[in-house]
Amino acid sequence: MAGIGFELKRLFEKDGIAARIRAYSYASSVISGPMILGIFLLLAVLKLAEMDGAPLGEREMLLSLLTYGLLFSLITSSVLSVICTRYVADALYLKRKNLVLPSFYGSAGLALLVGGLLYGTFLLFSGIPFAYQVLSFLFYMTVLFVWIEMTYLSAVNDYKNVMVTFAAAIGILIAVGFVLTRFTKLDTTVALLGAAWAAYGVMGIRYYALLLEYFSPSKHSPFHFLRWIEHHPLLFFLGMLIPVGLYGHLFIMWFSPLQVTVMGWFRGAPTYDVSALVAILSTLITSISFVISVEVRFYPEYRRYFSLLNDGGTITDIAYQEKKMLRVLHDELEALLVKQVIATIFFITIGTVILDNMALGFTGDMLGIFRILCIGYALYAIGNSTMLILLYFEDHLGAFCGAVVLAVSTNVCTFISKGWESSYYGMGFLLGAGLFCLFVYWRLNWYTKNLIYHVIAQQPLQEIERHGVMVQFADRMERLRQTKKHD
Repeated sequence: MAGIGFELKRLFEKDGIAARIRAYSYASSVISGPMILGIFLLLAVLKLAEMDGAPLGEREMLLSLLTYGLLFSLITSSVLSVICTRYVADALYLKRKNLVLPSFYGSAGLALLVGGLLYGTFLLFSGIPFAYQVLSFLFYMTVLFVWIEMTYLSAVNDYKNVMVTFAAAIGILIAVGFVLTRFTKLDTTVALLGAAWAAYGVMGIRYYALLLEYFSPSKHSPFHFLRWIEHHPLLFFLGMLIPVGLYGHLFIMWFSPLQVTVMGWFRGAPTYDVSALVAILSTLITSISFVISVEVRFYPEYRRYFSLLNDGGTITDIAYQEKKMLRVLHDELEALLVKQVIATIFFITIGTVILDNMALGFTGDMLGIFRILCIGYALYAIGNSTMLILLYFEDHLGAFCGAVVLAVSTNVCTFISKGWESSYYGMGFLLGAGLFCLFVYWRLNWYTKNLIYHVIAQQPLQEIERHGVMVQFADRMERLRQTKKHD
């Protein structure tokens, strides 16, 4: 994340509105590009299917196939994303860029192998036509590859090419989808699944080329990053829990009175799913502002503070810098809260009017769910930003506990609320996100009151040797790789 901050700071130093717009656009494409594309893809595909005259059942089938691919690929990639982010950050800090690309190959290979086997098995027995199985599998694997790429692209400073690629993917989605549905005799679902695969495929190929331009290939072990699971086990579980808390309520609602059994094992709750996927757009303001405001303004103070600790600063200077750093952090989080409140109000008021007139099939119940979820996602966005600050201060336990609160509370509250009247659907996620937000805010206040104790006194006096399961697995994979190389 600090690598993003350095580049954005240079962009924001330029004067003029155009420079600001460019900086925000670049940040948006790097931070939230695949998410924006995923949501835009679902809305565009639904509109193209409707224009092609596809019946409601076929549109629901298409929505389910794409939603399953997006969600399951995101959950699969999240298992390793936090660990890989920490590994890349450490490698860049140590000026060992040659470690980055091998770890990308290792993480991508493991995710594609395990994810492909699991999702492929699910599709094989799902009861959908073979053509749908093949295209759904290709779509899932491609999106999964893009999610993993985005973990590494945050360290690439070529923002312009990242944004251009994102824009090209959107154009390809619309163009290919329109051509295949209007000028071929392909089944609507097959045509639009193919268009979605093509859009993400172009994005994946171009992003991989950017990684090759920035990170040099090396012969280092692609599985060395697995050792970081032993060093930071809570980060590994954090990566697993966050998507459970963020998307688990969708799976629960697939078994609510809103459920629709589309075909075979595929089921969904289109009324709830589409409302949630549009509502989550309201968090993009906070996601982007966090990187721009907190990273660009907070990180320099954070770096000065730890430089004083590491390089023998005086007690007076350290105490002064700590107060200054925390004051900047407080101001930026407060500004972040204000921006999210404004964005949420805008989405609830103006967004409701726009959705009601876009002919996307939004009913009164869907608009009600959309408003509730906008508030829920706003609370999540603020809580998630606060949790990331805990990670900055190495409070892995606090961040992990916050992820547990999020995963448990959102799913338990949603399970309870699915028996309520439909006008209250979404309240379960809202309540869970609220508890998560309150917990991490309390944890950050408690932690920073004794910050110097936590960052110094709680650290081990010497490096601890790790010889656990993941270290042994990494060593075994490296020996196997070396044996095959010699053969």
